[in-house]
Amino acid sequence: MTRTHQLRLIYQTELMYITDMSPQPTDLAPPEFLQLAGHPLRWRLLGELARSDRIVQELTALVGEPQNLVSYHLGKLRDRRLVSARRSSADRRDTYYGLDLARIGSLLSATGAALHPGLRFSSPERDRAPIRPAKVLFLCTGNSARSPMAAALARARSGGAIEAVSAGSHPRPIHPNAVRVMRETYGIDLADHVSRRFDALAGQAFDWVISLCDRVREVCPEFPDHPQTIHWSIANPATGDPDAVSYPLFQQTAAELATRVEFLLARLADQTTREPRRETRD
Repeated sequence: MTRTHQLRLIYQTELMYITDMSPQPTDLAPPEFLQLAGHPLRWRLLGELARSDRIVQELTALVGEPQNLVSYHLGKLRDRRLVSARRSSADRRDTYYGLDLARIGSLLSATGAALHPGLRFSSPERDRAPIRPAKVLFLCTGNSARSPMAAALARARSGGAIEAVSAGSHPRPIHPNAVRVMRETYGIDLADHVSRRFDALAGQAFDWVISLCDRVREVCPEFPDHPQTIHWSIANPATGDPDAVSYPLFQQTAAELATRVEFLLARLADQTTREPRRETRD
């Protein structure tokens, strides 16, 4: 087996094992879930991972606790599938941890409903407050799959309130499977997407910059006005394999992006209700 084929298998396996972002069965009883999530350090870790995917060294610095203690509690959260982990594509020695927001939402809803039916929570796209216009930049390496898919979903699902653009560190033409999955599953046409290098956006101001690729996170440039930066560690579905193998990976990637975008929009809607309106940019 060649090294290239080995790497492809690694990426396929990692993508397949990313926690399914659709609502999960509530296999944790409410008291068990509350005990698991309610531990002070685990609650802080969940809060940090709700904002951005992180490696353990970052989490250690953010919570101010020793790495062995942080790793122990991350293991507890992983065991019950509240947190997922995947090897960094930039540095295989690092592992990115991410939060399964959809599963946690299901568990919170079941916990509330266990006390009273009126306490069952709704999904983030329901009863969402209007979103104040914002400019969001999505970045990945090739700007050929993950980032254009994410930007298109953000534009469509925000009803145009989000001005979402995308770019890459090493642009390549849009992948045919990215066009196919967005058209067939989401009714969005990416056929006219033109990939571009993020240098072309230098000097532009964004409200949010979201990296979708571990490699591009390492080389992401600074943008004016100090945008909020977050990272979604998502494996590249473009493995180079035949469509029978790779297209299901594009479907899984699109589904994960769709769920993450919904939770991003919920956060933006929450900011709209909490923060004073900022001056509109020229």
